[in-house]
Amino acid sequence: MFQKFICSGGICSMKKFMLAFVVVMMFSVMASAAESVKAYTTMEEPLAKALFDAFEADTGIKVEWVRLSGGEAIARLEAERANPQASIWVGGVGTQHIEAKLRGLSTPYRSRAAGSIPAKYRDPENYWTGLYVGPIAFCMNTERAKELGLEMPKSWADLLKPEYAKKVRVAHPSTSGTAYNMITTVIRIFGGDEDKAFAYFKDMSKSVEQFTRSGSAPGKSCALGEIPIAIGYLHDQIKLQREGAKLEIVIPSDGTGFETASMSILKGGPDQLNAKKLYDWVLGQKAMDTIARWYVIPLSDKATPTDTGFSLASMNLVNQDDQWDAANKERLLERWNKEISTAPEK
Repeated sequence: MFQKFICSGGICSMKKFMLAFVVVMMFSVMASAAESVKAYTTMEEPLAKALFDAFEADTGIKVEWVRLSGGEAIARLEAERANPQASIWVGGVGTQHIEAKLRGLSTPYRSRAAGSIPAKYRDPENYWTGLYVGPIAFCMNTERAKELGLEMPKSWADLLKPEYAKKVRVAHPSTSGTAYNMITTVIRIFGGDEDKAFAYFKDMSKSVEQFTRSGSAPGKSCALGEIPIAIGYLHDQIKLQREGAKLEIVIPSDGTGFETASMSILKGGPDQLNAKKLYDWVLGQKAMDTIARWYVIPLSDKATPTDTGFSLASMNLVNQDDQWDAANKERLLERWNKEISTAPEK
């Protein structure tokens, strides 16, 4: 065994060498333990926690995350443009990720793992990648409905009936991607005629008891019996139902739109390397299986879908165009705020 080693200043003993080696290793371990990445997410908090905790367990990289509605996420990214605080945005309606790209708030990343996602659900310039699809649905608290003598609305047209006056809760499109998805869905149901769509919303607003900030909030209120009917995404409603809420759920027969929940690397974020590691990991099988257990329709061919009793093939889906939706969002929201409602109530 060698007892001496040549150092930059001459000869050092094995003891000194080993001490220096231990110190270096300690600093290396400490640095590794301190690794983190800051993220914004629009996923529901339990799903976000499950996903990010699993990533930390696999990689040792801690995710410091904040849950925001889609509209809040865009507003925060814009406010932080000169000094970005997060490096990745996970979840959120695809139109909002397109909006982030158009505003220069995100940056392209070509992930090798993105090949598991069909090309039509990925940005051709690699600014965002779709994770899952979630159709718009109605849910009704069956106990409250029985008390009030209400039938389940089966279509958007049904919501105009006088018996539903102030019986419906839905999010506000200025803060919720879910609700903006509702606007573009109804426009397509009317064959692209925006005047007819907004005339519909003026009538439908008589049925709305409250506009909320978050797209998932109406379903939670419905599950608690605070309101008999709510509009939101199917997966959020199924989860509440599976957890014991007395909910009936339908897909509107006259047409429905859907979100393509997506993911983007944020421009100028402080943790770009770890953000890319998280991005790749989310597209892997473990993460996709975790996401699929949330009753969504996963886009990855690696995921094992959860049986929900619903299928895209059985739905009357509108011909959705997320690029058009993103490009026209500011104009349509301005019209909504002028003609329908200026701000969410909660």
